[in-house]
Amino acid sequence: MTPSLAAAYAACASLAASHYENFPVASRLLPARMRPHIAAVYAFARIADDIADEGVDATEARQAGLRAWQERLHAAAKGEVARESSARDDLIFVALGHTIRTLDLPVQLFDDLLSAFAQDTTTTRYDSWDDVFEYCRRSANPVGRLVLLIGGYRDEALHRSSDALCTALQLTNFWQDFGRDWRAGRLYVPHEVYDHAGASLADLDAGRFTPAWAAALAECVARTRECFARGRLVCDGVQGRLKIELRFTWLGGSHILDRVDQLRTRLLLDRPALGVGDLPTLLWRAARWERMAA
Repeated sequence: MTPSLAAAYAACASLAASHYENFPVASRLLPARMRPHIAAVYAFARIADDIADEGVDATEARQAGLRAWQERLHAAAKGEVARESSARDDLIFVALGHTIRTLDLPVQLFDDLLSAFAQDTTTTRYDSWDDVFEYCRRSANPVGRLVLLIGGYRDEALHRSSDALCTALQLTNFWQDFGRDWRAGRLYVPHEVYDHAGASLADLDAGRFTPAWAAALAECVARTRECFARGRLVCDGVQGRLKIELRFTWLGGSHILDRVDQLRTRLLLDRPALGVGDLPTLLWRAARWERMAA
C-alpha cells in the first residue's frame, strides 16, 4: 500500500473510531484484512448520513449535497479521485475507490444507501410494513452485503440472511429511539400497525404512552424477532473472526430488542441501551450459541 493510500485508509479509520454506533465499526473482532475496507465504507456512509440528517440546510440543499456525494462516488469507482489532496473527503474517496475496484463491489449498493438518506430528508411517516421494509432494504441491508463481499462471501443465501439481520438491527434501532424520533418529528411504526391497535398520535403529542401504543410496539417487536430468526444463518455461515463479530452483533441487537420489550411503556422517555453490565450475559449467550433456539 502506498503512503498516500495508507493515509486515506487511516483517515477513514479515524472517522469510524470517533463515532459511536450500535453496530461495531471495523471492530477488532473483524479480520485485519477487512478493517480498512469496512472503515472506508463506513466513512462514506457516515458523512452521507450527516448531509441528510444533521445539517440545518433546507431539504433541497441537503438533497443537492447527496447528489454531489453520489457523483464523487461514481468518479471514485472509476479511479477519478484527487490523490494528492489531504482534505478529509478527498481521502475518503481515495480509499473507497480503491476498495470498490479491488474487491469488485457493486456501486448499486452505495447508490441504495444514498437513496435511503435522500428519503430521510422528506419522509417522516410510513403507511405499511412494506414501506418500512423497503426503506430497510436500502438503508441497512447494503451494509451487510458489503461486509460479506469484503469478507469474500458471495453466496446468495448468506446475503438474504444478512438482509434479515440488518433489517432486524435497523428496526431495533427504530424502536429503541422511539421517543427521540417522535420528538424529532419522525415515526417508524407503520400507520397500519398503530391504526389497527387503536393508537392515537394525539396521545404521543400529549406525552401519553397508552396500552394501545404498547400493543402496537408489541407487534413491532414480534416482527423484528422474526427478522432476527432469519438472520441467524449468516452468523453460522461465515468463518473465523467474522463469525464471532456477526454472532456478537446478532446477540447485542436481540438483547437491545429484549430491553425495548421490557421498557415498552416508557419508550417515550427512556432509550434502552446496552452497558458494560450486559457483557457477561452476551458472553454467556455466545458460549451457548449452538444450543440456542432460532
